[in-house]
Parts: sequence; C-alpha cells; structure tokens
Amino acid sequence: MSDLVLPRRRFLQASIGATLAVRPFGILEAAPLLPDYPFTLGVASGAPRANSVVIWTRLAPKPLEGGGMSAQPVAVDWQVAEDENFGRVVRKGRAVAEQASAHAVHVTVAGLKPGRWYWYRFRVGRAVSPIGRTRTAPAVGAAPDLRFAYASCQQYEQGYFSAYAEIARRELDFVVHLGDYIYESSWGSRHVRKHTGGIPTTLPEFRERYALYKLDPDLQSAHAAFPWLSIWDDHEVANDYTDDRSSLMADRDQFLKVRAAAYQAYYEHMPLPVSARPQGPQAVIYDQYRFGDMANLLLLDDRQYRSHHACLPGRSASPRVDCADRLREDRTMLGDGQEKWVDRTLAGDKGRWTIIAQQTLMAERDLDPGEGHGYWMDGWDGYAAGRRRLLDSLVEHRAPNPVVIGGDVHAFFAADLKSDFRDEKSSVVATEFCGTSITSEGPSAKGLATVRAKNPHIKYARDDKRGFAVVSLKKDRCEVGFEAVANEKEPGSPVSRVATFACLDGRPGVVEG
Repeated sequence: MSDLVLPRRRFLQASIGATLAVRPFGILEAAPLLPDYPFTLGVASGAPRANSVVIWTRLAPKPLEGGGMSAQPVAVDWQVAEDENFGRVVRKGRAVAEQASAHAVHVTVAGLKPGRWYWYRFRVGRAVSPIGRTRTAPAVGAAPDLRFAYASCQQYEQGYFSAYAEIARRELDFVVHLGDYIYESSWGSRHVRKHTGGIPTTLPEFRERYALYKLDPDLQSAHAAFPWLSIWDDHEVANDYTDDRSSLMADRDQFLKVRAAAYQAYYEHMPLPVSARPQGPQAVIYDQYRFGDMANLLLLDDRQYRSHHACLPGRSASPRVDCADRLREDRTMLGDGQEKWVDRTLAGDKGRWTIIAQQTLMAERDLDPGEGHGYWMDGWDGYAAGRRRLLDSLVEHRAPNPVVIGGDVHAFFAADLKSDFRDEKSSVVATEFCGTSITSEGPSAKGLATVRAKNPHIKYARDDKRGFAVVSLKKDRCEVGFEAVANEKEPGSPVSRVATFACLDGRPGVVEG
C-alpha cells in the first residue's frame, strides 16, 4: 500500500449508509418518483487498470420484489474524486440505468492516475449512494509491493459473511473472487438464514438471488473498500455443470436458456468491464491484469468451455472414480480458444510474479484410501491433459514465479505443482495456494487425511475452517496467509491466521512462512 491510505474504520463509517453527509454533487435536480432509497445493494468497483477502473451500482428500492423500478430509464450521476470528501473531483458524468439490465450501471472511468486511491459515488435525484473506494493498478515500470485477498464459495444459508467484514478492515490493494458468489440451491446442515424462493432458472429469479446476497452489509463493505476481480464457477448457474450440460436438466436448449439468464444476472451484479457483457449464453470473463512490473495476473474461466465429465457420462461428478477417458489428450478444462489465449498471454509481457487465478484445486488429488486411485471428475484431475498443457506453457514461456490460486473445494491447501505428480523427483513447475470457503461446509476430516497420505506434493490441507487467504507480493517473496473465521455460524465472528506459507523468487514450491 502506498499513498492516501485511509484509516479503515473512518472509511467504513463514511461509505456504508452515507447519503448527504459529504459535499453534495451540486444543484440537485428533482428526484425521479422512486418508491424508496434506490442504492440498497451498495456500490462496487473492479477491473483496475493503470488509468481506469469500473464503478458499479444497481438501482433497486425494493430489491426482493423485482427491484421496484418502473420500466423507464433513469439518469444516474457519478463522481470520482481524489479525496474522501469529494473536494477534488477528477471525473464525473451521467450513466443511464435501464430496465433491460435491472437498472444496473457499469461505468468505465478512464483518465485516472496509476497506482493511487480514488473515491466514488452515485446520485439519482436527491438520493446519494454510499461512498466506495477504489485503486488503479501501478504503471508498467513501477514495482510496488502488492497485497490482495482472495475468496470463494459463500453459501448464504450456511453462515454469516464475517470474513468479508474482516477483509474490509485489512490494508489491501484489491480482492479476487474465484467463484460461487451465489448458490442456486439449498444444501448442507445447520442453516442460519434462508434463501428466498426456490432454485432460480429465470432471469428475475437469478436477480432476486443476487439481491439477497448483496443486501448483506459485510459483503457490501468489502465491495466498497477495494476493487474486485471476479470470475464465476458452477453455482452461479448449476452444480457441476460442464459447458452446455447439466446433470439436473436433460434438455440442452433449456439449460442454455438458464445459463443465459444466470450469466446476465452475474454481469448485472458484479463490477465487470463491458467486455464481459453476455451475448445470450456466452460471455468472455477470462482476462489479464498487469500490476506494474510486480505481477501479471490471469483470470480464467473453467466452466463455459470445458469438456463434459469423464468416466461418468450424463451424471454429476463423483467424488472418487478413475478411468482411461480422463487422460485423453483432447480433454480440456479451458477450451481450445482459452488455452491458446493463455499460451499467447504467457509468451507476452511479464511481471516478476505470474498469478494464475482460477476456480479450483489444480494439484492432483488422489482420493482413494486403498492401493488404487480415485479422482474427482469435476476438478483438474478429470482434465489431466489440459492441466499438463497449462503447466507446460508456464515452463516453455519461462513465466516468472508462477503462483496458482483457487477455491471451490472448501479447504485450505498449499501444494507443489509438478510436471508429473506420480514422480516424486519430477521438477516443481509452480506453487499453489487454495483458499477455503467463506461459509460453505467443508469435506470430511477422514477424506482429508487420505489426501495428505497419498499426495506428497500437497504440503498442507485443512478442512475445518471457513475464511479467505491474503497474498503479499514483494520482489523476492510471495507470502500467503490462511485466515479463518472462529465460527461462521455467528455474526461478527473474529478472524485469525491459522497458517502462513511462502514461495521465493526463482524457486517454485511451498516453503514455511
């Protein structure tokens, strides 16, 4: 962190629930006829570049009743300032919130200075949004230390979002979300709160599910505090879906309609660039972000283009199977087009650290407690050739200090990624740190004991805690802290670090922190 670090408590007091407590926009126009305060879902920012950032909000005075807006478009004024009191406004403008996009707005604010904090807000008539804080990426040629958190898997019913309250209090540059931002279904034990409605399949139903999650004040605070980089996983659409197939829906065309609705709702509720706007059931969310000379970060999409599950055609992924089909060369997790994009990107501009941000655990994970082998077909083990091609690309293009981050599996992992996981002497290609879930229940302790016993390249595994991870990048060291909530079933539960690991410049592989 560098210039203009705002004390965390003061920022949160200023941002959450602020209306006209700071200098107003100027002469206020007559307010549109709205049934209530429209900024109930807060504000967010994302896609930080050296000279731009995306700011977001959605007008929803009645968020769980279809939004509560009329069919008419609404003008939304916005401001970006160099100070929290908006005394130095550097960019301002007007966006149009339309019914077709659930009255959400995505503003790409250009012409900003690199590597610095900005504050932003929106206005409709006399209603002023909470204040958000965001940060641009450092410019190429600069190499400041970086610090970011990553998170995933936030099943609303299974816990409170205390982890996000803690993230909002941390000194970070940005947040990476690795998928399962919402859950389409109810599952697990000991629910502490409830979804509204059933399993969403239509656009209005997905919008309501996102609104429910985004009403959470802790989640709003984390969005307001930092820019986010976001990718989806399966639960934003349907559990364990692969490309155009869901085990819960036999009709492909009908499922693609559900996927189109889900993708549209995701875009409407996340601070994504316009390049990620869906076209029906397709949307390009994979992207590259440069943070000066310190980091080259790749966001991947492992759902939209993947091959269907091996070994279990037409069924959901089993937790423990094996067959020759999973090793076929044509099997891909990322799809041919995205694989080629990754290869080209790794061959291009480089930072001191190469961060591969994707959804799940990449290391091989043999789950069979016996002498045989068993793998989870929904993970990278079901796409072994695709994993090998990605790791080979890192080696071929000499990607500096590759670090893979993931989520999905609801447990903390630290692992060495190898060219051949069966050969203990095989070279280590990259280092992996997988975060646990924000709230979603973890695997069994018995199963994790098997993982530790049969997979020596996995150096650490812990499944009994919910939370997030924090990455600190310096020129000579990447340090990762695993942060755990004491009890996700209790609101406001404290967070503490349970483990620290690192990898060193020029030396891939996990070392003790």
